[in-house]
Amino acid sequence: MSDHDQTAVFSERRRHPPSELHDALLTGTDVPGFLEHLVQLAVATLGEGVPGGVSGAVTVMRDERRATLASTDELARLCDEALFAERDNTATGAIQAGTVVVIDDLAADERLRRFRTRALSLGVRSAMFLPLDGGPDAVGALNLYSLQAHAFGAAKQAAARYFAADASRALALAVRHEHDREITEQLRAALDSRTTIDQGIGIIMGQNRCDADAAFAILRAASQHRNVKLRLVSAEIITAVSNKAPVPGRSFNG
Repeated sequence: MSDHDQTAVFSERRRHPPSELHDALLTGTDVPGFLEHLVQLAVATLGEGVPGGVSGAVTVMRDERRATLASTDELARLCDEALFAERDNTATGAIQAGTVVVIDDLAADERLRRFRTRALSLGVRSAMFLPLDGGPDAVGALNLYSLQAHAFGAAKQAAARYFAADASRALALAVRHEHDREITEQLRAALDSRTTIDQGIGIIMGQNRCDADAAFAILRAASQHRNVKLRLVSAEIITAVSNKAPVPGRSFNG
């Protein structure tokens, strides 16, 4: 790569620092929301200077199945659909191997013939497929499409590799944060359920003048007889006594 191209690469990276991807994580967005932000940032970054701009989509692959989870427009979505129908695994095989695939001119390239025919009918002339590795549950690709032939030259490809590496790290964090958030929600739900059940047991103890084990046996028998969860039976008891539904995480005060 020439010195001019190297300068262009680092200039593009400075204008769109990796922190923009990490900023999206700080907003608390979920993984689909993060992918929407990622693909919009990708086309803004890598489509700069390309006449007509660039369309983009993010594909996630799991258990040999592929799905487009985010796209900038209908053109990108339709191109992805055509790529999924392609029997030639040039793109997906290279992506799974962690390499970048570039098609400079679809009119002259003999690979991916089904995709090529459909993409050309949509006016697409060049494409670039970048691997994304966010961990075992988030392996996929950032797919970029342009109406211009040779839209992704050496400088764009180098900048794209930087972007894909940054995006993969940010995606791994997004997946981890969502996993942690799900665990936190599960723990909170379990604690709220336990609190409601304990409150119901306390009411039964007071009404029947029995110990906790006996009160729990009464509650469990009612749950099994009605085929209703313990938490819901307890909530009904609390509501009947206090004339208001239990508030998650708040103790019953009679």
